[in-house]
Amino acid sequence: MTDTRRRVKLYALNAERQWDDRGTGHVSSSYVERLKGISLLVRAESDGSLLLESKIQPDTAYQKQQETLIVWSEGDNFDLALSFQEKAGCDEIWEKICQVLGKDPSVDITQDIVEESEDERFDDMSDSAPPVELPPCELSRLEEISEVMANNLSSPVRKEKLALAIENEGYIRKLLNLFHMCEDLENTEGLHYLYEIFKNIFMLNKNALFEVMFGEETIFDVVGCLEYDPTSPAPKRHRQYLKQLARYKEVIPITNPELLAKIHQTYRVQYIQDVVLPTPSVFEDNMLSTLSSFIFFNKVEIVTLIQEDEKFLTELFTLLTDEATDDLKRRDLVLFLKEFCSFSQNLQPPAKEAFYKTLSTLGILPSLEITLGADDPQTKTASIDILTYIVEFSPSVVRDYTLQQTNSTDEDQMLINVVIEQMICDTDPELGGAVQLMGILRILLDPENMLASVNKSEKTDFLNYFYKYSVHVLIAPLLANTVEDRPAKEDYQTVQLLGLILELLSFCVEHHTYHIKNCILNKDLLRRILVLMKSTHTFLVLCALRFMRKIIALKDEFYNRYIIKGNLFAPVVDAFVRNNGRYNLLDSAILEMFEFIKLEDIRSLCSHVVENFGKVLDDIDYVQTFKALKLRYDQHQDKLKDRERTALDSVPSILRNSRYRRDHRQLEEEEEMWFNEDDDFDDGEAVVPATNEILGKKLDSDLDSIGKIIEKKTDGNGPKLMNSSSKQTSILNNLSNNSTGASSPTPTSADVKSTTLFKKALVDYEGDSDEEEDDEGDILTPSHKRARLS
Repeated sequence: MTDTRRRVKLYALNAERQWDDRGTGHVSSSYVERLKGISLLVRAESDGSLLLESKIQPDTAYQKQQETLIVWSEGDNFDLALSFQEKAGCDEIWEKICQVLGKDPSVDITQDIVEESEDERFDDMSDSAPPVELPPCELSRLEEISEVMANNLSSPVRKEKLALAIENEGYIRKLLNLFHMCEDLENTEGLHYLYEIFKNIFMLNKNALFEVMFGEETIFDVVGCLEYDPTSPAPKRHRQYLKQLARYKEVIPITNPELLAKIHQTYRVQYIQDVVLPTPSVFEDNMLSTLSSFIFFNKVEIVTLIQEDEKFLTELFTLLTDEATDDLKRRDLVLFLKEFCSFSQNLQPPAKEAFYKTLSTLGILPSLEITLGADDPQTKTASIDILTYIVEFSPSVVRDYTLQQTNSTDEDQMLINVVIEQMICDTDPELGGAVQLMGILRILLDPENMLASVNKSEKTDFLNYFYKYSVHVLIAPLLANTVEDRPAKEDYQTVQLLGLILELLSFCVEHHTYHIKNCILNKDLLRRILVLMKSTHTFLVLCALRFMRKIIALKDEFYNRYIIKGNLFAPVVDAFVRNNGRYNLLDSAILEMFEFIKLEDIRSLCSHVVENFGKVLDDIDYVQTFKALKLRYDQHQDKLKDRERTALDSVPSILRNSRYRRDHRQLEEEEEMWFNEDDDFDDGEAVVPATNEILGKKLDSDLDSIGKIIEKKTDGNGPKLMNSSSKQTSILNNLSNNSTGASSPTPTSADVKSTTLFKKALVDYEGDSDEEEDDEGDILTPSHKRARLS
């Protein structure tokens, strides 16, 4: 059976203040993720569709009426009601609402009576409040009019009523007539009242009133009213500026009267906002939002109207690229284009994309190649601003254009190279243009905003292009200034430029991989940059250090080997020593770099620093960095030794004898053990082969060790080697005789030959021939003996 307790009818109050039935369904309360809170849900009884989804709001007044009705307001002027079939269901939902709001369910309303009555009065004000009655527009009533305006600004509803009264009665034009009378009569008091009246009309923030005030016939009179500030000792001259000093230039004649009127109006309204009106306080900041919107939409309309006039823009770009155009005309064209792009910032993304696509089609980038190299500072600055607008919105447009230039344009005329050249040749002592151009290059070189698709890889193509055609232009000033072991030029402008180049190269190290690596390794760039560590400008020293720090941060062994091979820590350590422990940024930056090497355990660099600069750095005791670095190095060395020892222990002793000199006592112990074991066997044929095999192995290993000793000795040590070898031979012969069980110490003919061979090999080893080796092989081969004994 269907649960009838939660069965409800949903009602909504319409514009005629009548309740409309929105459907019948079942109500529930649950947490809704989208609304981030407990909400009332009503699903239709017929098909289960959602009739209501309303979050329970803490500042909304919910009211329980007639035991089965819950009423509340949803937003402005939208009242809702739930009518329950059963009282129990109404009580359950009311209890849930009160629980969410932290109220006692025994109350019939969730807000205090006083608060509710105030809210109700405020909500009903728009309908029930009487309209504002404006005094007659006469000179003698200006003070009263000013008071009425000021008194009605405190309440939003009263502001609405006041604005409606001013609009309906055509009050602005009447006030402007009074303004003319006051000026003619030089009625200063009346002019002061009119200033206050019009300032308050602006505070009403009503677009309909702005339309009237900013009309062609009225705007100058409105500006005139705002010239008479009571706090100012003399009136301002805003109208004189707008009419006489502010001159409108038409670089290309505009034939559209609507467009022309919009341009004039926008300039004047912008002037009113920026200059004429007093700066709004913190509390008044949002009071002029409609004025800002008025200017905003005007600018959008201007851009749209110009963009639609294809003839106008085509003529503009034709003049811009024409060699016959004089410099002043070109400057005006570029300034117009800059203002045009500035207005376009107000467009929505789709409209802005269409705007820049239009400019690109008309040839804005080839035009900028010309204007960027202009001698006129204003033209150059405006061109940089235009390029910045384009690159910030769509860097891919500029990248595509530069890639198309690869086969069709000379290297020095490519757009990227033109940008780099202008950055390098900036004549401004503060390098304002160079800083802006460096920002443009940084955006273009940023892989984060590069597109990659199935058929196209912008990142690979553009970076290949840049490192092939442009990077050598960028680093040319750097290489030119670091030919010797000290910077060639140390003037402020040069070092500022080198700082910008290093900042861009550091960005490349961080974001590009093999491209910048090849450049650094092939041009030995880090060594040249570290020459700047000897600069007298600390900020440039820090720039060079930052570049090296970016490289070390990559923990790339290619870079590490390059640093070690070139001993490139030497300039850093020298700068550290020259700083002499002063507590400054340079000292901290160098210490941080060594701390990074220690923390990241970059072993190759750690070993290099300790082995080459340990004596200098060991004396630094105000930080523990270098002691910790030395400790880390010692730990590495101990691990290496332990590893070698472990590897040695794993090698069998009989193999180890061929590489390492054995202890004499160990040799005697092994021989003694052998003799003791030999006593356990009777003389017989079974023992002899095993004995000969052991002797053969010992003989081979001892010969190997003797041969290696000989290789390490010079010819002058021959007699000493002869004696030792003779002694060794007699030992071997004795062992051989004993092993065969013979009691006679006299050597056999084979033994004599063997001894002779040892002597010959020890003395005459450099001149041995293949024939002698063959003979020796015959003499030493024991196979016939083994065959006979077995």
